[in-house]
Amino acid sequence: MSYQSVNPYSEKILKTFDELTQEELEKVISRAALCFESWRQSSFAHRSNIALKAAEILRARIDEFARLATLEMGKLIGEARGEVSLSADIIEYYARHAEEFLSSYDLKPEAGEAEVQSSPLGVLLGVQPWNFPYYQLARFVGPNLMAGNVVMVKHSGSVPQCAIAFEQIWIDAGAPAGAYTNLQITHDQVNQVIDDARIKGVALTGSVEAGKLVATRAGLNLKKSTMELGGSDAFIVLDDADLDKTVQWAVWAKMNNNGQCCVAAKRFIVVEEVAEQFLEQFQKALGALRAGDPMDETTSLGPLSSEAALEQLLGQVNAAVENGARVVMGGKRIEREGWFFEPTILTGIEAANPAFGEEFFGPVALFFRVKDEEEAVALANDSEFGLGGSIFTKDIARGKRLASRIDTGMVFINHPTWTAPDLPFGGIKNSGYGRELSRMGIQEFVNKKLIRVSSIDSAE
Repeated sequence: MSYQSVNPYSEKILKTFDELTQEELEKVISRAALCFESWRQSSFAHRSNIALKAAEILRARIDEFARLATLEMGKLIGEARGEVSLSADIIEYYARHAEEFLSSYDLKPEAGEAEVQSSPLGVLLGVQPWNFPYYQLARFVGPNLMAGNVVMVKHSGSVPQCAIAFEQIWIDAGAPAGAYTNLQITHDQVNQVIDDARIKGVALTGSVEAGKLVATRAGLNLKKSTMELGGSDAFIVLDDADLDKTVQWAVWAKMNNNGQCCVAAKRFIVVEEVAEQFLEQFQKALGALRAGDPMDETTSLGPLSSEAALEQLLGQVNAAVENGARVVMGGKRIEREGWFFEPTILTGIEAANPAFGEEFFGPVALFFRVKDEEEAVALANDSEFGLGGSIFTKDIARGKRLASRIDTGMVFINHPTWTAPDLPFGGIKNSGYGRELSRMGIQEFVNKKLIRVSSIDSAE
């Protein structure tokens, strides 16, 4: 079974699920294509009513949905509730703003009249990861359903219960059959869906490797795609930063979702003048985290999502040390039931070390000392990734000046990279292409159609 729900805290299998047969897959694709023909004609008001109801269901049953996420992927229960709330906010945001975002607008041609209209593309496929099992869905589904598209989602095989629950939200909210479809399918079937002429676009959030495969397949079919891939966000601390508050944010930036976040701070780049003090406070704060049951409100360190994730992280740390890195703290599995990894700081990482260019998906921080802001920016840009990053300084003008030179899709000043419904989210380089959320997110899978009116006697 590739769709298997396993509790990362107890290491016990909770449920297993069968994949769709070929006949079942054909049936749901046909249903989605048929649904699109009516859904595209529905009013924004009608779609909004359904979306607002879905958001209401999420908020009303926040504890139920949060508990399911914690059971399946080990997220701390408080963070799981936060994710459910954010997902509801995203859906509501598009329910209230989609009509404005997609309204037609006039152009000013030299002759005649012209306007641009937005129209949906059709059936879309979303391939989504396990680390934020509701939020990842909300930011794909919210804008695209409101735009008049219909969506099919291939969720991660490790969070099948969350996937099923999210589909049921839309059914309960009154969405027509085929508007939202959860797909429990194989990798080969994913390719089959992308190849299907009824599918008009593909969005993926995942690894660079998965992105290359899916983007290639979409490209071969000349289908629009968006890719939100890995990240190795720099967390830059300048000499004038408020260190006490910066360290608090550093812990949050690294340890949110147990470090399993594409925009988690992964490379801590600190100017030499404050490097030793920052490192001392950072180490102390990470050392105060306590592993335990993620359902317990007092637990501050949860497990990694799977045994495979734990083994991969351990292998990366060991390889980094073998190539010259020094372990400041941590570096090992916590000897207890559950897939727990010690909060870890690595330093002394040179460019030849494989760790220099890798993404560490877990509670492992890479620490770098630099002599000044110029070296900080150069190091931040010395990465194949380009998702987010942050700068901590009391001088906002200085922060903005440096932010404009960092090659990423997002830079935050005095706050770790994060997300909100009204902020565009996405990256460049190996972190992918396209944007989700905000006004930009709803524009990705719509046809911007030009309508030009000329006099029949016009020479142009």
